Amino acid sequence: MNLDFILNNENEKPLDKLVTDGGFCGIMRTIACVGDSLSSGEFESVDENGIKNYHDMFDYSWGQYIARMAGCRVLNFSRGGMTAREYCQNFAQANGFWDKDKAAQGYIIALGVNDIINAGHPVGSTDDICLADYNKNADTFAGNYGKIIQRYKEIQPDAKFFLVTKPKDHRDERNINGAEDMTKLLYDLAELFENTYVLDIREYGPVNDEEFKRRFYLGGHLNAAGYLLYGKIICSYIDYIIRHDFEAFKQIGFVGTPYKFREM
Repeated sequence: MNLDFILNNENEKPLDKLVTDGGFCGIMRTIACVGDSLSSGEFESVDENGIKNYHDMFDYSWGQYIARMAGCRVLNFSRGGMTAREYCQNFAQANGFWDKDKAAQGYIIALGVNDIINAGHPVGSTDDICLADYNKNADTFAGNYGKIIQRYKEIQPDAKFFLVTKPKDHRDERNINGAEDMTKLLYDLAELFENTYVLDIREYGPVNDEEFKRRFYLGGHLNAAGYLLYGKIICSYIDYIIRHDFEAFKQIGFVGTPYKFREM
């Protein structure tokens, strides 16, 4: 059997191969998705009076599509409109998302649009993160985002973290600077924290232009096909990361257990 199709190819880029069965993402049996509306399968409706309403329909979220593709358990730690600040201040605690019985082997974090673009929270930098005590982190996007990672590392020290960038959208010019600042911060966080990777959808994913939105959007959010597509994209990106660094994921099966393999 020739394993070239799964082994490290130095010329391969993320998303060159779109997996449909979860790929090696499936080696993580529990995954938690921390995010906002796009992590919640949110659909936008318009009633007979032209009033818009928003509905978190988690079964359509890309996280639950991942669960069905990869055969793993995926938890939605998300809600439409969520920010890193609100997540840290009350949302996670109120919903039991810091509880140890909800610990996961992998955490996919997709926050930032509501923080930076909609609410205007300062992006900040890794200087806003106190590695000794996350309670001392600054109240910036960086400080709160860092706190989320730190708290879950405290709960599940060997878990893997995947930080999702904002997709590229040429239609909304006001988003560009904030999205690029956010992308830089996520790469800085991946350097700061062990077992942390960037899913750079902005660089390697589809451009959310008018043609893309005609097929995959329902108003300002994804439609069912769009969420399924993003489930495949995120699975494929994680599959790419694992295939290019099998060594880093060799003991993923022991994450959340008292066991570890040690070379003798």
